[in-house]
Amino acid sequence: MDELVPFDDRCVVGTLSGFDRVRLRGTVSLLMSVGGLLAFLSQVSVLLKDFGSYAEQVTTRLRKSLEQRTLELGRKVKYLPGFTDKEELVAKIRREEGVGREGLIAVLSTLENCQSFDIYRNAQTHQLELQRKPRKCLHYYVYFDDATFGQCHVRIQTWFPFDVRVLLNGREWLARQMDHAGIGYLRKDNCFPWIEDFAKAQELCDRQRRIDWPCSLRRLLAFASPLQQTLLGDSMPPYYWTSEQTEWATDIAFDSVNSLAQRYPTLVRHGLEHLRCVDAMRFLGQKIPAHGGVHGRFAGEVVTDLKTRPEGMCLRHIVNGNKLKMYDKHGQVLRIETTLNNTAGLKVFRRKGDAPPDAPREWLPLRKGVADLSRRAELSHAANQRDLEALKTVAVHTPLSDLTDPLSQPTKDARGRRHRALNLLAPDDARLLNLIAHGDWLLTGFRNRDLRAEWFGRSDDTTELRRQSGAISRKLLLLRAHGLIRKIEGTHRYLLTKLGRQTITALQSTRLAKPSPTHNNSRSQQQNSELTV
Repeated sequence: MDELVPFDDRCVVGTLSGFDRVRLRGTVSLLMSVGGLLAFLSQVSVLLKDFGSYAEQVTTRLRKSLEQRTLELGRKVKYLPGFTDKEELVAKIRREEGVGREGLIAVLSTLENCQSFDIYRNAQTHQLELQRKPRKCLHYYVYFDDATFGQCHVRIQTWFPFDVRVLLNGREWLARQMDHAGIGYLRKDNCFPWIEDFAKAQELCDRQRRIDWPCSLRRLLAFASPLQQTLLGDSMPPYYWTSEQTEWATDIAFDSVNSLAQRYPTLVRHGLEHLRCVDAMRFLGQKIPAHGGVHGRFAGEVVTDLKTRPEGMCLRHIVNGNKLKMYDKHGQVLRIETTLNNTAGLKVFRRKGDAPPDAPREWLPLRKGVADLSRRAELSHAANQRDLEALKTVAVHTPLSDLTDPLSQPTKDARGRRHRALNLLAPDDARLLNLIAHGDWLLTGFRNRDLRAEWFGRSDDTTELRRQSGAISRKLLLLRAHGLIRKIEGTHRYLLTKLGRQTITALQSTRLAKPSPTHNNSRSQQQNSELTV
């Protein structure tokens, strides 16, 4: 993937984009609903009154299998009675005991919440009924060193519906790939301040998106729990794999700690003042409340992170459960990272699930299944690049007139229709530009209804809503004609163009700038003729 670097190439040694943490979930679809479980119990001839004892037998068999295999591989299951930092504990076990046979590092067990089923008697019908409800059950965490993915772990639920979760680290995976390819690198935690050949490393990252995910995940599950796939008999349906959470990170490696340290505070200030969507800043120390003047949907905190340099900050934006973060790693790597938890509003160009192979493709909602994992990577990478484009205005000096003069003149759209000039300092036009540059729209873009609610407020009057929608449509046509926004194909959403991001950032910076001293007026006029964010 091509990277946009918003800095002087002389201080950047390379860039890298790829998966960071990836959390995947495996479920047996038949067991996820009351109706499906009832059908399964009927298939194996288990009555509702016997469900409790049947489930207990299956759980006992699973636990014995896991514990026996752990002993065979030279380890013991360690029970955690309360909250424990599992990653820290596993790191300690690995340091002290090394990696066991077949790559096993540790197996931990603990009691945790889960969604399961229970039997209750209906007081009105006096019949037994199956009900889905939260409960607690024992979970096993199997940590091991895989030849392909490096250190990873599988979390196994020991009660119906026997969900499993797999956690991978894309940078750990990349390190294994570079080892096999003979590429030298310097690694700190989960980032690479130096790689012998960044271009070849990027090619390896790009390959990660195209693997056979179901096959690879079945292999990892088979190692962690060989009994899992046949736990309920030979006719047990296969696990269906979904992406619960994916982190896609774009790293810009600098030639020295000083190079990034000189630039990073300016980038953070830029995000605070102009993107206006700060959720959190992290400092090394103790937790503190959020600072004032921030968008009400977000809250900031300071946390302790011993893996970073003594002092660092993270700028984070949260939109519908998805996060866009910027932070420095070990003082030498600037990381832009998109975390996708919620796929609502995101699209993928594909055929419908029940369509024949020769059916045309269309824009459809993004699925959580691993079949759309590559598309999740594309969307996350695009979000990172848009953030980098916004940061580019911090490092580039551009005459303000080059950006604003064309907007101050009438223009015509693709159909030849004439549109008025923008009055960039007028309150209404300035408000419109600030609104479309809101950080909430960075990932999924904005719709007419989004701007309408922000511009006019909420209303239940149908006639008034139509009038407001028409007014916003005219504003969108005006912005498109001037090249500040573009429509996402096949949707009703819009995104800022590169020109739009640069222009609005420049105008915001100009409106917030303080007057220069009067005694140096000629020089200040010359400086103000250039964009300096």
